[in-house]
Amino acid sequence: MADATGSQRYYRAPCPGCGAPVEFRSAQSTFAICPYCQSTVVRQGDTLARIGKMAELFDDFSPLQLFAAGRIQDKPFTLVGRLQYAYEGGRWTEWIARLDGDRTGTLSEDNGAYVFTLPYELKQPAPSAGALVVGATTAFNGQNYTVASNQQVTLVSAQGELPKLPDLGKPFAMVELRNDQGLVLSLDYGSMPPAASLGRSVLLEDLQLAGLRDESGKEEKGRGFNCPNCGAPVTVNFADSKTITCRACNSIIDLTQGIGGELKHAEQAEPVRPLIALGALGQLQGASWQVVGFQHRMGQEPGDDEMFGWDEYLLYNKKRGFSFLVDATDGWSMVQPTTGAPTMAESGSAATYMGKRFQQQYAYNAETTYVAGEFYWKVERGQKTFNRDFAAGATLLSMERSANELTWSSGGKLDSATVASAFKLDAKKDMFKRGDVLPVSAALGSGLGCGTIILIGVVIIVLLIILSTCSSSSGGSRSSGGSYGGFSSGGGHK
Repeated sequence: MADATGSQRYYRAPCPGCGAPVEFRSAQSTFAICPYCQSTVVRQGDTLARIGKMAELFDDFSPLQLFAAGRIQDKPFTLVGRLQYAYEGGRWTEWIARLDGDRTGTLSEDNGAYVFTLPYELKQPAPSAGALVVGATTAFNGQNYTVASNQQVTLVSAQGELPKLPDLGKPFAMVELRNDQGLVLSLDYGSMPPAASLGRSVLLEDLQLAGLRDESGKEEKGRGFNCPNCGAPVTVNFADSKTITCRACNSIIDLTQGIGGELKHAEQAEPVRPLIALGALGQLQGASWQVVGFQHRMGQEPGDDEMFGWDEYLLYNKKRGFSFLVDATDGWSMVQPTTGAPTMAESGSAATYMGKRFQQQYAYNAETTYVAGEFYWKVERGQKTFNRDFAAGATLLSMERSANELTWSSGGKLDSATVASAFKLDAKKDMFKRGDVLPVSAALGSGLGCGTIILIGVVIIVLLIILSTCSSSSGGSRSSGGSYGGFSSGGGHK
């Protein structure tokens, strides 16, 4: 029967599996999952037909839930469905949003943040997924995009109402393209022709969401388990975490199969001690950030035998999501993953993003050598990428490329004293000094005598020697800008 609630009509019929009521609130919804028996049902006119049973949801502890309501571009929407996908790097969730009229959109995870997309009609048929090589540039509807991710994915579970339903457990391609205006174009090859959607980054607080999952409920469930290597208790703190390390034995634990699933782990010898402790709170850029992850990375320029190293701290703020604090030999910087993909010159010597041109500083191969803490992407020791670092004055831009993904991050440099003060480590501020130490050329114009300049030079040399042997940012004299953001195997909506 059809019922009316205000101006919104919805369809309700008994589940053919258990008889419980199944509702369709969106005219675009063809499929639904019975909330009682998990039957997958398809709407055929005024009747429902059972076509199978859906697997249990993987509890990602997301703050979102069915029937949460918000506004996008001052238009109301309601979350009516949920799709969970798996790929090599873990799992991610897409929420189906019913908008005004008969339209539906998608609110998807995006590297610790979110992207809101709407269906997009392509003027020309989409090429085959195999023709869209990561890093390549192609045009859709007159706009250029860079292929940022090309993954084989499978639908593993679903909830609520769905406008489409790929074969459960059957792999298909999901390709994401991004451009220098911050747009994300997604091509879903789970149907033919591929379904296209277009959107951009959003903050949950800007969506004015109501009806979110109760925070206390999340805490009551808990996410604790015993380390599969040493048995010590491990607690997971974040909804999107795909990797965590045991503080007792430093093992890297894979969370992509979920708590209670197969907990794969890898032992780590010779732990690196971060300068800023895990769990520390710092005030940066007008917000309070907590250090939740740490990784030490090594780099090497092609054709160069010399290696260099840097540290990356993963920071978290409830409203702003994740950022990276990078400690490199030429200074500190703070960056976030970009939603779009800059346009890069064919030679790689320059890149343009949001109307700004950046010059390449470095190009190098990078490898993760040590990790600690919790990460929203799947981290592995020995993970390798090819990186390019760009700069435009104090603004930084970095690219990381792997076999299946291309990720970008942007931000700016920070004074070392600012970083030390932010984490209340002023007593150790000398340990934070990097390439932003006052250069000798500046001292020449400051009225200092020759003897003082020589003494400063000696002190700097001694400090550099100490740092190169003691600091975890060591590994060569090259003044690397670091990766400015780390490797995110999560990709676009994942």
